[in-house]
Amino acid sequence: MADPVHVVGKLRRDPLLIGFVAWTALAGLLFFLLDGQPTAQVRVFWSFQPVMDLSLAMCSWRVARLATGAVRRFWLVMVALGLLFAVGDTVQSVLTYTPGHWTTNGGAVQTVCLGIGLTSVVVAMLAHPHPTRTGRERLGYWLDSATVLAAGGVVAWCLLATPGGYSQPRLLALIAAIGVCLTAAFAAIKMILSGNAPMHTAAALPMIGSALAMSLGMFLTSEPGVAAPPVVFLVAFLPTFLITAGPRVQFLLASADRTAAFSQRRRKPYSLLPYGAMVVAFGALIVVLPDGVNARLWGVVAGLVLICSLVAARQLVAFHDNTALIDRLREHEIRLRHQAHFDGLTGLANRTHFHDQVAHALAAPGAQVSVLLVDLDGFKAVNDTMGHAAGDALLMAVADRLRGAIRAGDLPARLGGDEFAALLPDCTAAEAVATAERILAALTVPEEIDGVPVRAAASIGVAAAGTGADVSSLLRDADLAMYAAKRQGKGTWQRHDPSVTTGSGR
Repeated sequence: MADPVHVVGKLRRDPLLIGFVAWTALAGLLFFLLDGQPTAQVRVFWSFQPVMDLSLAMCSWRVARLATGAVRRFWLVMVALGLLFAVGDTVQSVLTYTPGHWTTNGGAVQTVCLGIGLTSVVVAMLAHPHPTRTGRERLGYWLDSATVLAAGGVVAWCLLATPGGYSQPRLLALIAAIGVCLTAAFAAIKMILSGNAPMHTAAALPMIGSALAMSLGMFLTSEPGVAAPPVVFLVAFLPTFLITAGPRVQFLLASADRTAAFSQRRRKPYSLLPYGAMVVAFGALIVVLPDGVNARLWGVVAGLVLICSLVAARQLVAFHDNTALIDRLREHEIRLRHQAHFDGLTGLANRTHFHDQVAHALAAPGAQVSVLLVDLDGFKAVNDTMGHAAGDALLMAVADRLRGAIRAGDLPARLGGDEFAALLPDCTAAEAVATAERILAALTVPEEIDGVPVRAAASIGVAAAGTGADVSSLLRDADLAMYAAKRQGKGTWQRHDPSVTTGSGR
């Protein structure tokens, strides 16, 4: 991963970014030097655009060459955007030298190119793959997006439905500015909510800022023929610098660390944007209330109802998501508990769970508790000659025979390797011996593994708990009996009873 300090230093020293800043500064200087000459200022404004537009296309193309898949397609759209801007701005710069009153608002050709370009970017964002995997997550994402866009619509209505109205050119400029605002809002939502933006945040922020600055510039633009302060021209030019700087920043980041620049970022599990949209809508309602009941008020009320409905729907989706999450957590908890208490291969109780259950059985007053330890004889030979898969198959077969030979209330266990056990609560020593005999009889039936009959020979140690016995002593007695059985020969059992000084075997 590239060093962030090194990357920041690289951005500050980049000659192209420095050139973009110098070009913008030169345009700003000319705006102030030509103060009071609106025609000359407008000509400078449009003449300085095509160079930046072509730079936008070039920088986007260089990013596209580093990307793949859907990210590459998005940056190719950005290339087309730069070329469209270059065509529209070039035509507009030529028109400013013809008779007429020109402003920073473009003519027909420039407006069409601008509209097609912005629409293409929105479509590219809509088509960009969403990282969520469930339908509810996608629904929640679109509900959040719709809520914020509805708030933008409420603000737009407040501006467009102003009593007294606007002249037609001014109205068109406001509509364009509002469209740009909504486009920028969508871009922000896409980046913040999806966690799958086709660019790094450091590159996205200046591009989103360009849309907001463009909207501000359109609001500030004067009517044709009316002089505007130089700062208005500078604000109107800033979007060109910002939108061009974004792809260059992305290219530098991708050159330093391609994985970090294009990798998917973690999506936030929640979003405050819908609530911010509600605040905006209520603020608009407060603003229009003093004007009384009119079209503006009804429009804001309708927008507020829509936003509240969308937020309520989003909360319902979140409720279902939380319920599903709780269910998954419970299933995970059950699975973890099972893994902690049971053997993964055979499904029998593991050593820890077996010891706990023996201790619990011994704690019952007056209980008669017996345990069996079952050790397979010759299991290593099965592993060595037939492979570990065959050995696992034999262990699972032994577990099934063990389950079938004990009582319903008994607990079978695998203590590890080829060692098994059984807890026999409420069981006398004689009943424990009978259980051991059933197990030995069940194991005499060969198990067919890969077409070969394999018989699981075993030695069994039987121990009955005496007065004051604990887990360690009871298992030690069963272990001693089991090793005594091994000395007697394969397929035998040995009982260890504290009341009997010598065991019996078979």
